Amino acid sequence: MTDAPPPADQVPGAPHPRECPRLIGQDAAEATFLQAFSAGRLHHGWLLTGPRGVGKATLAWRIARFLLATPATESGGLFDAPRPPQTLDIDSEHPVARRIRAGADPGLALITRSINDKTNRMRNEIVVDDIRNLNRFFGLSSADGGRRVVIVDAADEMNVPAANALLKMLEEPPARTTLLLISHQPSALLPTIRSRCRTLRLTPLGPSDMQLALSQAGAEIAPGSDVATRLAALASGSVGEALRLLTHDGLALYGELFAILDSLPRLDRQRALALAELAAQRGAAERFELLLTLIDTALARLARTGATGTAPQPEAAPNEAAILSRLSGDARKARAWAEIAATITQRARHGQAVNLDPAALVLDTVFKMQETAAG
Repeated sequence: MTDAPPPADQVPGAPHPRECPRLIGQDAAEATFLQAFSAGRLHHGWLLTGPRGVGKATLAWRIARFLLATPATESGGLFDAPRPPQTLDIDSEHPVARRIRAGADPGLALITRSINDKTNRMRNEIVVDDIRNLNRFFGLSSADGGRRVVIVDAADEMNVPAANALLKMLEEPPARTTLLLISHQPSALLPTIRSRCRTLRLTPLGPSDMQLALSQAGAEIAPGSDVATRLAALASGSVGEALRLLTHDGLALYGELFAILDSLPRLDRQRALALAELAAQRGAAERFELLLTLIDTALARLARTGATGTAPQPEAAPNEAAILSRLSGDARKARAWAEIAATITQRARHGQAVNLDPAALVLDTVFKMQETAAG
């Protein structure tokens, strides 16, 4: 009963999670699930948590394929499964795998933000009708092996009525049904939802795993280059964020930002103007949004450098460590950068909300950073 999913559950420029053949860098989470499955202690609700873009959705789809393709007798416990499965891998030509790729497996339901029939636009949240539609899914005859799997991507996006409706399903789960809840911010969920799920925590990826994950997503990175290392640092181990950086030339933007920081407190005005003009180009809204994120990152790394006495590693821009250390050499400067970060973020987001000129917003931000460096 799976319709073609809306773009809400897919990172732009990346394959859909259901199409990823493997999950990279999350062996511990996979092993935890397999251990529960093989011991006959398969919980009906699983909460997949961790930063955005580290593979939570990919893991959910891998678990769904595995459960729907694995005969029920293999999960009966120690006596019924002479050789417990060692991996969640399912052959790509398995009928279940083919049906899932086509969005047509009767044992799988996907819940994401839906289209509002009145406006014909995607909703900003998962509404109660999206959850209640599962009642029809549960009423259908069971698939092979009697299993059903529900993926909610992302559970954080449920409004209160939807969350309460899902809670009732977790309290009285349909037989042989597994609910997989993807959550970027589990603290925002109802405590009762969290308490009725078993948690699988996924962690940020390191440089080597990042290289493999980006390659799987179709990104081409020259062997031996430091691009994957810089992306891992700047994206905080998130493949989704790394793809966003690659799509919008984020490494170059971050490098240019640090070239401007390197000129402080005098300020290279020509470079600052060029960066502002770049953000204001027609069709550059996503680049401008990324630049604001990169400014937040730079300010956070400045504050951290002064507070700890050590620049974050690895470097995400040429000569970054030296620039950070010069501009934020002690706790006093760390406090100054932390304070200005809050001010800059608030001013920039407000200006963005009221459609102020992006170039003016960028220049205003740079001037505030110049004041802090000079102070």
